[in-house]
Amino acid sequence: MLDVDTFLTTLYVFVDDTVKQLPAHRHHPGPQGKLSESEVVALAMFSQWKLFRSQRMFARYAKRNLRSAFPHLPDRSQLNRARSAAHDTIVAVGQALSQALGSIDQAYELLDGMGVAVRNNKRIGPGWLDGIAATGFSNRLGWYDGFHLLTAVDPDGVLTGYAVAPASTKEQPYTEDFLAARAFPHPRTAMVGQPARGPYLADTGFEGRERHQHWAEEYGAVVLVPPRNDRKHAWPRDWREWHARKRQIVETTHGKWIEQFRLDEERPHTLDGFLARFAALAALHNACIWLNRQLGREPLAFAELVDW
Repeated sequence: MLDVDTFLTTLYVFVDDTVKQLPAHRHHPGPQGKLSESEVVALAMFSQWKLFRSQRMFARYAKRNLRSAFPHLPDRSQLNRARSAAHDTIVAVGQALSQALGSIDQAYELLDGMGVAVRNNKRIGPGWLDGIAATGFSNRLGWYDGFHLLTAVDPDGVLTGYAVAPASTKEQPYTEDFLAARAFPHPRTAMVGQPARGPYLADTGFEGRERHQHWAEEYGAVVLVPPRNDRKHAWPRDWREWHARKRQIVETTHGKWIEQFRLDEERPHTLDGFLARFAALAALHNACIWLNRQLGREPLAFAELVDW
């Protein structure tokens, strides 16, 4: 278990080393921020622990406890703007952690989606993200207003890539775009990560033999899904059991974002705000696995990593 100062210092050192290796960014108009980009990224990641149920609560905590480490800490609104502006850097840090953890060498990855509510869908009125978020259905949430996250994790639970779409987005076309973005990388879609070395294991929401053949031919992506209503190509029982066992890690990973981080507490007012916050959560997730490996602990043992 690490005390808060040790955790935050270790996190900052990794972030700063990574940021120094990134290509120089264009300067934003206006005066220079009070914090360095590395400080903004480290604070953005740290703020995603569930202990801080909101950005307002984290701002109060930082003001009381982090002034000695961050003497130029700005007010909450300035920090929020700085975090949104640092989105691409936060994504780069998360991807650097994935690479440091050796995800690219894993034999397979797990592909799955999850719902993220950003407002109570029973409330009257359009909400902050009207026309951006949407209404969708999730086994975990039921009907909800928010986003549909598509995530890829390795067998140890390392998040190798993700994408964000309105909650109403269907799995198959969503996966098409995700795999295409991995096969043909672009700086604006860096969050999807690199193509998997081996196959993707997915659930029946991703089924479709013609689509699978298309994905293999166009993107070199092999997606393994047990057929649901196809007796001719049905899998033997031991294959299905093996597939189900391997996929448990992605459910555990998603659970960590709810139990240990504050994914379900997010109520963003802008899309940029949500994207920056989730990028910070994704990077924090990989950072915790990286620290656990350094300490000889189980990769997803987050509950007792920090001594609050």
